[in-house]
Amino acid sequence: MSEAEQPGAEPSVPDRRAVRRAAKIATIVEEAWALSRADGLAGISLRDLADRVDLRQPSLYAYFDSKLALYDAMFADGNRQLLAYTADLTPTGNPEQDLTEFVSRIVRFSSDDVERHQLLFQRTIPGFEPSPESYAIAIEFLNRGAALLQAAGVSRAEDVDLFTALCAGLTHQQVANDPGGDRWVAQARRVVTMFLTEVRQQPRE
Repeated sequence: MSEAEQPGAEPSVPDRRAVRRAAKIATIVEEAWALSRADGLAGISLRDLADRVDLRQPSLYAYFDSKLALYDAMFADGNRQLLAYTADLTPTGNPEQDLTEFVSRIVRFSSDDVERHQLLFQRTIPGFEPSPESYAIAIEFLNRGAALLQAAGVSRAEDVDLFTALCAGLTHQQVANDPGGDRWVAQARRVVTMFLTEVRQQPRE
């Protein structure tokens, strides 16, 4: 039994400096998203960002040692938002319906925030690669989709690749041609039905 678990032991007290630092980082990331929506992802100015969070620009490097590190934090934050956006999706016993709702959520999520979509799903920033820690959050979301595919009887790698390509096509079309709307969201059921029909027609190995 650890010291913290001992009866009568004092509860651990969070490090106030760590709490303040985490809160400041969250504020910086939030303001970076706001700047990206105004000026584009690549147009984020560290000087403007520092002004928005009441820091001098050199002080910003105490939180992020480079602009790519800032993008990495935004990537992690965006994927956490995606996980939260789909957290209430629970199996209904109808795999096709579950996949349709999953695809609809992905398309709406991308459509609601074009810059977030670009960072998460497109190679918009030259030289940016998410860190293993940030990418692990994206993998958590991919695993959520993989579980739904498994429930629908889809497990072959090439079928999963096709599914992700179809999802990407819908999201890119929605973002490019009807951001904030539902023109391609409305195609989710047709796409899922066609996909599952094709997969089920393939000969079993």
